Amino acid sequence: MGIQQQKLGVLGGGQLGRMLLQAGLDLNIQFSVLDPDAQAPCYSLASFTQGKLTDFDTVMAFGQGCDIITIEIENVNTRALRELEKMGKKVFPQPHLIELIQDKRTQKEFYRTHHIPTAEFVLVENRADVQQHGAFLPAVNKLGKEGYDGRGVQMLRTAADFDKAFDKPGLLERLIDFDQEIAVIAARNEKCEVATFPAVEMVFHPEHNLVEYLYSPASISLAIAQQADQVARRLVEQLQLVGLLAVEMFVTKDGQVLVNEVAPRPHNSGHHTIEANVTSQYEQHLRAIFNLPLGDTRIVQPSAMVNLLGEAGFEGPAKYEGLEAVMKESGVHVHLYGKKNTKPFRKMGHVTLTGQHVEELKTKVEFVKRTLKVVA
Repeated sequence: MGIQQQKLGVLGGGQLGRMLLQAGLDLNIQFSVLDPDAQAPCYSLASFTQGKLTDFDTVMAFGQGCDIITIEIENVNTRALRELEKMGKKVFPQPHLIELIQDKRTQKEFYRTHHIPTAEFVLVENRADVQQHGAFLPAVNKLGKEGYDGRGVQMLRTAADFDKAFDKPGLLERLIDFDQEIAVIAARNEKCEVATFPAVEMVFHPEHNLVEYLYSPASISLAIAQQADQVARRLVEQLQLVGLLAVEMFVTKDGQVLVNEVAPRPHNSGHHTIEANVTSQYEQHLRAIFNLPLGDTRIVQPSAMVNLLGEAGFEGPAKYEGLEAVMKESGVHVHLYGKKNTKPFRKMGHVTLTGQHVEELKTKVEFVKRTLKVVA
């Protein structure tokens, strides 16, 4: 059956799904989308069903009308996906891998078992258990499940911070004294072909632990770039994942690369590829799950990406201040996600900036950050 004759079901109708749909238009792919929000960013762009992604019956009913099923968020009912797989539906990434990655505990144990470089860690069951590991501090306490966009992460520097620890199963990860945070996105299809995007350098929001902006390519040595690429390739191959795998990594002060976390889907660290690389991460994901040849990932031009977050103190119908001023500038590409309401630090869009030099991009990043605001 050709690509145009197969319906692709997407679990999640947020901004990642929206950009996946936009890439799929060029390939004339038929989409169906499931999301709990009746006005999710995808709701008007494809056949749309409102329903819970974690409900077995809802996911089963949705999936039976699709030929291939993929995700834009990990918090989905994998039991239903396993059943759909048994019925002959193609599910990518594979349900057992979504389950592995849903829990940071099993994720980290996979790294240890398969000799993937990562920070030292111990598993903990609750707050009392955390308090038994005072010698492990300073450390990061991470929830095993349901943490995302900076939620589910708590810094514990001394025993005085123990009351901040999560009272649920999680892990303590040794605090890494790193120079940079980078990411490499790897793609793999059913033919076992693998392609990687050049590493990007991420800058996180100082309070909310989510990416504020990034640069491509990362300002790292060739040796570190090769090391990061090899780690990402090894990881996607050992998982035998079909689709995209975003691999977030620390670069330590002594030049080592350590895996922090992964995401088995298009990712915030690849938004810039729409304008700045030969193939976007969204097209690459479609190529991978339809078992097509993987696209050329080379950088066309240096770029930066700024996340457009809701301003603190504003909640309600979104308004965009400074949009015209930003759009007057050369090399500025605005992506608004179609979310009707803003709230503090909600991801409302992103801006990709292209240019010839890193210093030029840094100037543009600062201009966008101080000019374009999402208010209510």
